[in-house]
Amino acid sequence: MHKHILARSVGLALLATGLLAGCGDKGAPQGQGGMPPVAVDVVTLQSAPLKLTSELTGRSAPLRVAEVRPQVGGIILKRLFTEGSDVKAGDLLYQIDPAVYQAAVASAKANLAKAQANEQSARLKAKRYQELLKVNSISRQDYDDADASWKQAQAEIMASKAALRTAEINLGYTRITAPISGRIGTSAVTEGALVTAQQADSLAVIQQLDPMYVDVRQSTADLLRLKRLVAEGKVVQDEHKGAKVSFQLEDGTTYGEEGSLQFSDVTVDETTGMVALRVIVPNPAHLLLPGMFMRATLQEGERAKGLLVPQTAVTRTPNGGATVLVVTADNKVDLRNVQLGRIVDTSWVVESGLNAGERVIVAGLQKVRPGAVVNPAEQAAAPATAATPANK
Repeated sequence: MHKHILARSVGLALLATGLLAGCGDKGAPQGQGGMPPVAVDVVTLQSAPLKLTSELTGRSAPLRVAEVRPQVGGIILKRLFTEGSDVKAGDLLYQIDPAVYQAAVASAKANLAKAQANEQSARLKAKRYQELLKVNSISRQDYDDADASWKQAQAEIMASKAALRTAEINLGYTRITAPISGRIGTSAVTEGALVTAQQADSLAVIQQLDPMYVDVRQSTADLLRLKRLVAEGKVVQDEHKGAKVSFQLEDGTTYGEEGSLQFSDVTVDETTGMVALRVIVPNPAHLLLPGMFMRATLQEGERAKGLLVPQTAVTRTPNGGATVLVVTADNKVDLRNVQLGRIVDTSWVVESGLNAGERVIVAGLQKVRPGAVVNPAEQAAAPATAATPANK
């Protein structure tokens, strides 16, 4: 009797198992081992124009700097500017006592008049001797001496004119004027001070503050990377206009004016491996001052078909490579080795290994393996038009 009861129990158990299996066949498609496909989140990659930028740091510098020094010696009679004010080229800054130089001009004029009088007498004598020589009334030697005296008198006139010009120039130098337009700093001397010609210490410094330079530095690795992308046609640059540069000030605010790249240096700093870049930027409100620290965003160019992959989709290999799991058209997982560029917000720039339209897994990576069937759920992709700062 017990055997019949046991056989009936086994039969009922087998029947229940069959019914459950039948119900499972009518559900969702199964994955590996008869289990339903794993749910994963995917992002479909889309290409779009991508602006390439670099985040650099630098300091502002005046466009032009002029150190005001005297070119003649003397006593300062007047200072005719306000320290810290704006001056224009040609404005009178200092007046040196001109008395000595005025006397030198007067002496040079007298010497010129004397030389001109001597030249007139020598010229007339030379012409008379020329006529007498024709009738053999004088010797040839007497005529040659008279002609030489005339030419010597002409040379003395030229020397006197040069001396007069020098005296007038020195007299003009007693008026020390601004060589450039800009903002003048503090004065190193006051009225009554004695100055000397070509002295080492400047009297004042003028700096042109509008526009200004901003000197930044870029690593040679970034420079070579950009040149390679341009050569391969992946990045397009405007050859006629300098690269645009925007700035952030020390307090974190954005500077309202945009600058343009003027040139990059031809020499690499051996100690830092950096190349100097010079940017010119308008400064109409004189908000920028020389030596200010600034953060610059350099627009390197534009990639016509930029492709971004979320950082959450990327897995690093032990040797430093990068891999991404892609969901194929039949919802199977495919492992891809990819080459990545720089970081854009929460994404990587794809150099190779992925194409637009492919779906990459961004959530559920730890639950799947290559070849597995998955149940993908689409997530929003990051826009590919954002600026891309270079890696620090």
